[in-house]
Amino acid sequence: MMNFLHKYASLRNFYFLSLRLSRWLVLPFVFTLVYGLIGALWIAPQDYQQGESFRIMYVHVPSAWLSMFVYMNMVGAAVLTLIWRVKLSEIVLRACAPLGAIFTFLALVTGSIWGKPMWGTWWVWDARLTSELLLLFIYFGIIALFHAIEDRRMAAKACALLTLVGAVNIPIIHYSVEWWSTLHQGPTVSKIGAPSIHIDMLIPLIVMSVSFTLYFIIMCLARIRIGIREYDKNSNWVKNLVTSTLQKEHSQ
Repeated sequence: MMNFLHKYASLRNFYFLSLRLSRWLVLPFVFTLVYGLIGALWIAPQDYQQGESFRIMYVHVPSAWLSMFVYMNMVGAAVLTLIWRVKLSEIVLRACAPLGAIFTFLALVTGSIWGKPMWGTWWVWDARLTSELLLLFIYFGIIALFHAIEDRRMAAKACALLTLVGAVNIPIIHYSVEWWSTLHQGPTVSKIGAPSIHIDMLIPLIVMSVSFTLYFIIMCLARIRIGIREYDKNSNWVKNLVTSTLQKEHSQ
């Protein structure tokens, strides 16, 4: 296991591994997305309280889940950056931040759209909503910090520290509906015991969550490859890669 990790901590080795992984993940992503959309829009029955408006949860819930999942990946990358100074972890940290911000923004927007017919308002300073909004600002802060510091390694260290400080917000988001009285509904899928959601609604929700996760992985790997090419642009293997790519494009 350690040999595997050591091997693929190399920027060159991980670059070509990520290409293979991306190709393998495209088909599962397309399948889960199509199946999830069919289940969400046609198979899932209408909710007896919310009517058809509940279907936005098939975008909202996966987005909210990814907003925290991406951040926890960044926490892991931050630890590797600060303790072992792994170059790849610095690139991963930078690659994840914009994706996490997009998922967080999408969760907030879809939550507001869902909340309007349910609560009668687009926004309330609810514990869950407020902590999720704070997460978006943390993402923005990390992105801005990366661009504010010219030295790449210094920027990575500063962003890693900010990421670890911001990690305290993740359990607040997750447990906010249990710790405080909020308008946001409590857990329905992950609660202890049977989920309080019909199986025909639950399966498409799980499938959509898998699809969103696969999309994140594919996009993250693509952004990591861009980061690797920028980081290692003076190395021979990157120069050869760019040359071969240009030759293929010219021949076509």
